[in-house]
This record gives sequence, structure tokens and C-alpha cells, in this order.
Amino acid sequence: MKKSLMLIAVAAMMVACSSKPEAKSAAGDVNTVVEVKTAKTVVENIELVETYTAEIKAFKENDVTPAAQGLHIDQIKVDVGDRVKEGEVIVTLDQTTLKQQELNLATLQDSYDRMKPVHDAGGVSDQQMIELENTLNLQKEVVDQLRKNSTIESPISGVVTARNFEEGDLFAAMPILHIMQIDKLKVMAYVSEQFYPNVKVGQKVIIEVDIFPGEQFEGHVSRINPALDAATRTFGVEVTIPNSNERLRPGMYARTTFVMGERQSIMVDDVAVQKQSGSSERFVYVVKDGVAEYRFVKDGRRLGNKVEILDGLKAGEEVAITSFARLMDGRKVEVVK
Repeated sequence: MKKSLMLIAVAAMMVACSSKPEAKSAAGDVNTVVEVKTAKTVVENIELVETYTAEIKAFKENDVTPAAQGLHIDQIKVDVGDRVKEGEVIVTLDQTTLKQQELNLATLQDSYDRMKPVHDAGGVSDQQMIELENTLNLQKEVVDQLRKNSTIESPISGVVTARNFEEGDLFAAMPILHIMQIDKLKVMAYVSEQFYPNVKVGQKVIIEVDIFPGEQFEGHVSRINPALDAATRTFGVEVTIPNSNERLRPGMYARTTFVMGERQSIMVDDVAVQKQSGSSERFVYVVKDGVAEYRFVKDGRRLGNKVEILDGLKAGEEVAITSFARLMDGRKVEVVK
């Protein structure tokens, strides 16, 4: 029994002796001075740049449609891809119905002309003349409408993008042609409400499309919607894009970049801002009087190798840009060049 107690005591003493160097080593780690490189925060003016996606649309587009249905198409003078000018005759319709109605009008006009002196002499009642005059005026409107529809002029200058009928077809509900003006284009961007005071008519907007990587096209704000969308908290901004060389086309997917002005911000090297493991929080180590301070920050825009700090740092403070694995809050550091 005594022998067993002695063995236990000896073993305990050996464990205690072996533990002391480890504890000393750990204490030595805490007090070890870590060499770090640092960078100072600076105040810079940065542009407030916002980018929104949009679809490029024709500046103007029109369906070519006669006012009356049930007319046969006599001739379609253009096809898809053809260019037309405003006022150019592009469709003619069958004039059989027009000629019939013109004959009816001539007959009514003749009747009216013969009845007028008879009425003036008292041979025809006022009521009969009023009815005849109303019928004549109605027929004039019918003929006028048919004349307007016997030839159809292009409402805009542009290019034909759709043709839905052939010559001889009976016109129905679908437009005969579709025309787009593409020497100018437009996009409608939906901008966050916070920037409503920053957007002005005439403001420059940069347009980029995937089909021309690295190229930028310049547009200008042409219209601002005076009301906001209550559901999305955005407002519509129409941007007009010159397109005389017609490289851009309606239907292309575009990114519209607005410069909303400038603001002064605290900037720091992006390597100084670290992401906390397991969360979206960002932090830096501020170096002051030879000690590292762990500090949460709120980051903003990234410009090159700099990042904007919205909260958590002041101008002129030094932050560590190396040795993050060895740093902790309160660790002594030595700044090296």
C-alpha cells in the first residue's frame, strides 16, 4: 500500500515538472512582439458610381396598320431590313371599295345639287334636305377614310423589322409592317430612390454591352419619371444613345453607369481589411503605441487596391497589412518597413 502511494506521488511530481515548461512557452507566445508592416488611412474624393442593367430599345417604333379592316393589300413596297423615310408610301391597298364609295358619293352629291333649288323654291321640306345633307356628309367621311387607307405612309424614318402579310392578303388585326428608328436608341434604367436628387436631364451615362467587351458608349439622360415605384423604391430614367453607325441594336443587354457626384471617404489598402471567419463581418488591426487593436469596420466601394471605410476608422490611423495569422487584440507589435 505504501509502495503504491509513493509511486502515485512520484508520477504526480513528474507531470507537474513536465507541465511547467509548456506554461512558460505559452506565456512567452503571448508576450512575443510580432513584426508587421502597416499602411495609413487617407481621405480621398471618390466618385459615386452606380450601375444598372437594362435592355436597349429603339428610339421610336411603329406598327403600320390601316384604320379599317377587311381591305385587300394591293402592294407592300418594302421588306424586312429595308430603310424607309418618314412620309414615304410603303403600302397600297386595293381601291375597289374606294371606287365604289366614290361613285356612291357622286350620286348623292348629284341628288343634293338637284334637290337644293327645289327646296329653295319650297318643293321639298326642310326635313328631307337635312336628311339628305346628313347622308351626303356621312358618305364624304367614308370616302375620306378609304382614301387615307388606300396608301399608307411611314410614320417615322427607320428600318423595317417585321412584315406580317403578303400582297393580295386580306388585312386583319395584325400590323402589316413594324418599323424601328435605330440611328438613336434608348434604355430605361430603374435607379434607387436615394439618388433621385443626383440624376439630371442631360447627365452623361456610360453604356456597356457584352458583345463589345471593353468598349463604352456614351448616352445622356433624356427623361426622368416624376413618380417612384412604391414596390421597388426606384424611379425610371430614360437614357438616349446616339447610334449613327448602328453598332448597337434593340434587344441587346446593357449596363448603364451613372456618376452621382463625389464624396470624401476614408480609404485604406484592401489587404488590411479581413473577413471574420463564419460571418460577413470585416475587421482590421489598428496599430497604436506598439500594440495591435482588433476593430470591426464597415467597408464600402473598392477602387483599385483601396477600399472605402464607411465606419470604424479615422483618417491617419495605421493598420496592419501583414502577419494577420499571428495577431490578436492587445498583441505587441513592431512596425517594420
